[in-house]
Amino acid sequence: MNPGIAYALGAYIVWGMFPLYFRLLESVPAPQILAHRMVWSALLVLLILLALRRWSWVRQVYRQPAVLGRFTASALVLACNWLTYIWSVNNGHVVEASLGYYINPLMNVALGTVLLHERMRPLQWAAVAVAAVGVLWMAFGVGHMPWLALILAVSFSSYSLLRKIAPLGSLEGLALETAVLLPLALLYLGWTSLQGSNAFSLGDLDFKLLLMASGPVTAIPLLMFAAGARRIPFSLLGILQYTTPTLLLVLGVTVYHEAFGPSKALGFGLVWAGIALYIAESMLRRRRPGQAPA
Repeated sequence: MNPGIAYALGAYIVWGMFPLYFRLLESVPAPQILAHRMVWSALLVLLILLALRRWSWVRQVYRQPAVLGRFTASALVLACNWLTYIWSVNNGHVVEASLGYYINPLMNVALGTVLLHERMRPLQWAAVAVAAVGVLWMAFGVGHMPWLALILAVSFSSYSLLRKIAPLGSLEGLALETAVLLPLALLYLGWTSLQGSNAFSLGDLDFKLLLMASGPVTAIPLLMFAAGARRIPFSLLGILQYTTPTLLLVLGVTVYHEAFGPSKALGFGLVWAGIALYIAESMLRRRRPGQAPA
């Protein structure tokens, strides 16, 4: 097996199994879990940088303030995605979170078209339209827009876009993002300690270790994803990406027994149809002689 497939698939499987980890922390408010993800991720990335002695990028950040600005934006968007995801999992919305990550690749296409001026073919537009109808159908069926799914899709797509145009590598970029978020996380955790509500100080040793594990749980799949993305075609990466929302959907329905009635099933079906149409169009185009891959 191409090691890139193993790296990418491993990252997607870990992300898809996240509810099993976050449900162990459901007694902790989502902002506290987010803060611990920031703190322990920053510490882990720092240790990796020390082991690899990769510090030359710091001079680039110092000389180009715009780099810091871009990564500040990507860090804030990533924090928004993390907070929404944690809250969704621990408040019984795993199925809706899975919808967000089904929509995410098509949202990437839309952002690439609008902001990067990438051209879309007619069938690709049709795929996005079918998925959009699925989202609107679910909004009609439940009486409101699936805001959690849309926030997850838009935030992660925005993060992907910002990282695509960023000048630093995956490890260096993650280091800068966690460095940006670290002061906010420490201030918030300090405030909760003064209020007597810091779950880390109130918990036993096992619970402390569980919170500390949020560092490697966060950083390792991000680094695996970056390693896989460099080794396999982007189209294959996109197909493997659907591992995550599929696992989320299975967990939400079978383990956490969330509602998945006919109306929601039809909405998901339309989203899946849009995804299938987009993948099929891309694969057929790649197989045509004389055509460059999309």
